[in-house]
Amino acid sequence: MPVITVTQINRYIGSILKNDRNIQCVMVRGEISDYVKHFRSGHVYFTLKDSESALKAVMFAGSASRLKFEPEDGMSVIVSGSIGVYERDGAYQLYVNDIIPEGAGAAGAALEQLKKKLRKEGIFDTAHKRPIPAMPKKIGAVTSLNGAAVRDIINVLSRRYPLGEVYAVNALVQGEGAAESVCRGILRAEAAGCDVIIVGRGGGSSEDLSVFNTEKVAYAIYNCNVPVISAVGHETDFTIADLAADLRAPTPSAAAELAAPDAALLYEKISVLERRLEKAASLSFDKAADRFTALNARLLSQSPEKRLKLTDERLSALEKRSETALLRYMDRLEHSLAEKAARLDSLSPLKVLSRGYSLVYKGEKLLNSSESISAGDSIRITFGSGGAEAEIKDKW
Repeated sequence: MPVITVTQINRYIGSILKNDRNIQCVMVRGEISDYVKHFRSGHVYFTLKDSESALKAVMFAGSASRLKFEPEDGMSVIVSGSIGVYERDGAYQLYVNDIIPEGAGAAGAALEQLKKKLRKEGIFDTAHKRPIPAMPKKIGAVTSLNGAAVRDIINVLSRRYPLGEVYAVNALVQGEGAAESVCRGILRAEAAGCDVIIVGRGGGSSEDLSVFNTEKVAYAIYNCNVPVISAVGHETDFTIADLAADLRAPTPSAAAELAAPDAALLYEKISVLERRLEKAASLSFDKAADRFTALNARLLSQSPEKRLKLTDERLSALEKRSETALLRYMDRLEHSLAEKAARLDSLSPLKVLSRGYSLVYKGEKLLNSSESISAGDSIRITFGSGGAEAEIKDKW
């Protein structure tokens, strides 16, 4: 038996597998694990497994670049390819040509992955949503000028809000180069000084609307310095443009209604405000008149003439009160004097003398006993009426 090398045996086994039609151009169902994409080469390596077994797989850069989504660990897929031998390691593996997500198309999977990525980056966060101006002067419309969407926008705005200017920018809304065209249209409308920009188109199939599910359009809307209204003509599904925009409208006509107020309602509101202003002004004038009257009355009450008059009246009143008080006081003094005079009169020695008593003086001294005199002394006697002088002959 001849001796062969390891390389020869691996090549031999590889030729057997290559010539086995049962394992060439096969479709294998399994779950992706250990997914790795080589940074430099672009080759993709992963393991395809089910509940009992595992199979190594490789997808070269040419095939991997055609994928519309990014495979992930845990994803259930159907893989098409052929079984071959990697001679260096002596291991057989699946050489993959295509990967299809099981239960969803590749486009759907790619869309969900893009949504997940943009959501993680904060492109859809409500905190970044800007309010739509209440009364925009210039309204941009980025859409196809050959479509019905731009006519609907112009018709609605001309009827509801003739005060504003519509700045329409032509853009491809489907097909090759549409994403770049929409992005350029947004930049152009922003540079033109629009206060709000409507971006969208009329209805269509999912493929027709795919431009509004691109990463480029999402970033263009997010980075725009002007509020953007997404107006893709569909009711049920939300595109990435809807999620990135500051406001979403189901149709271009609805977007035009959201971009500007109804002028008729504005005029009605102005009329209401005018009536309220007139009423407030009338009420203010009435209050001012009442205050003026009160201040005028207060001024009159504080005028020098008024104060002099009040002072004069107070002086007159005080004078009368003083006169009355003085008269009363004089009456009280007169009455008191009369009482004291009566009391004094009742206590007067003359009053006593009038009752039969008399006063005896020795010189200027009033005598009240006989001890102060001697026989032969001269005395003076005062009676109630008149008086006399006498000589003492005897005393006891």
